Amino acid sequence: MTDYAVVGLFALLGILYVGGAIVASRLLGTKGRDYKHKHVPYECGVLPYGTARIQFKVGYYLFALVFMIFDVEALFLFPCVSIFRDVCDGEIATLAAIQVMLELLVFIGILGLGLLFAWRKGVLKWE
Repeated sequence: MTDYAVVGLFALLGILYVGGAIVASRLLGTKGRDYKHKHVPYECGVLPYGTARIQFKVGYYLFALVFMIFDVEALFLFPCVSIFRDVCDGEIATLAAIQVMLELLVFIGILGLGLLFAWRKGVLKWE
């Protein structure tokens, strides 16, 4: 089989799988309007009341955004440190090790400036 035939076979199987799920849903699901709460959002068995439009303070979003920034920082630091360890091979004074260390320091410095900016703007104050 050629590569295109394999891709076509998998595409056909995917379409049949999804189509079969849709057909099974139509055949086995509830019909028409006999189920009166079908279009009501699920609220743990309690019928919802009031509006879903609630305004939150912007500070919550900003705090979550700063958390995500530093979560991504931690995510990127672990592979960088393992690369630094592999590049060093016991000798820290090599040119490659110094380059990797400078890149890590620039990365941490930029994130530190972001933290300082958020701190000065009062984003980290929880009221």
